[in-house]
Formats: sequence, structure tokens, C-alpha cells
Amino acid sequence: MGLYDRYLAVRHRLHPEDPPAHVAVIITERDLLEQGAYTTLEEFLSWAFEYGAERVTISVSVLDEAVVPTLERELLEVDAPRPLAVRQPGDTEPATEPIQVSVGLGGKHEFAEAVRALAEAVESHDVDPALIDEIDETDIEDRLVFRDEPDLVIKTGAERLSDFMIWQSVYAELYFTDVNWRDFRRRDYLRAVLDYQNRNRRFGR
Repeated sequence: MGLYDRYLAVRHRLHPEDPPAHVAVIITERDLLEQGAYTTLEEFLSWAFEYGAERVTISVSVLDEAVVPTLERELLEVDAPRPLAVRQPGDTEPATEPIQVSVGLGGKHEFAEAVRALAEAVESHDVDPALIDEIDETDIEDRLVFRDEPDLVIKTGAERLSDFMIWQSVYAELYFTDVNWRDFRRRDYLRAVLDYQNRNRRFGR
């Protein structure tokens, strides 16, 4: 660890505010094609838990769904510091592991599937139709694949989120950096965490 990284780490440890408990990062399939991309991912996961995170979500946006099986196989081979789950389009089993990876499973698709599942539950009377007026956001959340809300969302390389966890991240703090994924370092992660700690979260208020 370099001197500047140590300086940022000390600032983080001495900060009166808590670090994010759930960190999410958005990358693309092209990011993972870069040399050293999976090493960066392993380091990112290590930094996240080292600096206070209890859960990490990785969202990999893809343009060609044909690459999803290959990406899933490679991601499952990552040397992760905690149990890791990968979900892709078509998966409905909730991800509950400390490290959750979405490969090509867009937020719009996930939300639409949750609404469809809720409608089917009403139709089959698993949810009492007489109580339909009492359906609330928890009924949606209970049918999502990724149910936990991130505290901090990091986007590398560009200031756009793509189709990412549109339900879960509504109150998340967003951090954009022009550092590309292949060049992302410990200091870049610490800067994001310190930025989060310096903010006054309003949760939509």
C-alpha cells in the first residue's frame, strides 16, 4: 500500500460517519475483456470488506446475451473473500450471499418479473384478491432476485447507470468516476467511500 493510500485509509478509519454497509459497482462486459479485469475485481472485493462493507453487488451489463454463460463461468471462478452468487436473465432464485453478481439481468426485467409473479400470485389466490388494496412495496421486494438496497453505487468510466437495480438503488448514494475499471485502484475505492461518508443522506426526503 502506497503512502497516499495509507493516508486515505487513516482518514476513512478516523471518520465519524459509518462506511457503506452495502456497496454496488456497475461494470460492463467490455470491462471484463480488459487484461487484468478479474484481478481488479478480486482486489475490489477485498477492499470493500476491508473497509467496512458487509455486502457487495456487482452488476455486469451486457450487449450480447450469448456471452452471459461464459461470463458466469468466469465470475464463479473468482477468488472471492466471501461466498458469491451469480444470477443471469431467467434466474428467479433470490441472491442472499454476501457477494452478489448480476450478469445481464437488467433492473427493468427484474422489476417486470417481480410484478408478473405478484400478479400470478393474486390470480392463483396465493395472495388473497380481497386484500389487493393492501399490496405494498414489500410484496414487490419479496419477489426480486436482488432484494438488498445498496448504500453506495459506484460507476466507473462514465456518468450513466444503464439498466441497474432501478428499484433497489432509489435511495442509494451514487458515485461516478472517470477511472476505467482496468485502472481502478485502492485509492479510487477509498475516495468513493470517503465521499459517501461526507454526504448527508436524505433517503428521498
